[in-house]
Amino acid sequence: MLSRRHFCCGSAVAASLLTFDRAFAADQCAALTPERQAVLSPDEALEKLEAGNERFVSRNMRNCDLLEQVRATSGGQYPSAIVIGCIDSRVPPELVFDRRIGDLFSARIAGNVVNDDIVGSSEFATKLAGAKLIVVLGHSECGAVKGAIDGAELGELTQLLAKIKPAVDACKDVPGEHTSKNKDFVQQVAIANARLGAEKLTDTSDVLRDLVAAKKLKIVAAMHDVATGRVAFLE
Repeated sequence: MLSRRHFCCGSAVAASLLTFDRAFAADQCAALTPERQAVLSPDEALEKLEAGNERFVSRNMRNCDLLEQVRATSGGQYPSAIVIGCIDSRVPPELVFDRRIGDLFSARIAGNVVNDDIVGSSEFATKLAGAKLIVVLGHSECGAVKGAIDGAELGELTQLLAKIKPAVDACKDVPGEHTSKNKDFVQQVAIANARLGAEKLTDTSDVLRDLVAAKKLKIVAAMHDVATGRVAFLE
């Protein structure tokens, strides 16, 4: 039989754990400060995104006060990473990585194409604003990739899809028909497109290349599965 002393001790432990949990949750939801951003390494920035995606797919996302984050970031922003993603409505970076206001720069364009404007935006996000990681995020069942494969033409979209053609050409040895009906071919082109986009960042930007050489920046390609929500980071 439990004594009053045991009951009081148990209550004290429970209260202590609750206080710890609340403090931990508050820290996890706290906006990045310039001090925290400065000491964050590129590898740690990547680990945060990996952990966030794991929370997302396991339905264990953080419950943060977004209006509090609005207030906390009103005087400045110190994101840890920039995600270059597709405009696809199923791939919102802040959600799939379980990040919040002020955590990420998000550059979105059909087919996660890396053009001059995206390169310039990446230079701002890293060299000037301190982000330590760039993720070029492709995804399965990408409509822009399918359009590029099939040679679709529509207004200004035509020239955008042309930027995905190098990825289509890189997959010429993939078995099967090279049309959007071949799901494996579409997936392989999407992977190649993400990889080539990551490579283009340093191929075209001295700013980004110097940051990578100094180990102040990491650039990676990744793929999001729209059926599961899981993100796979590519070597």
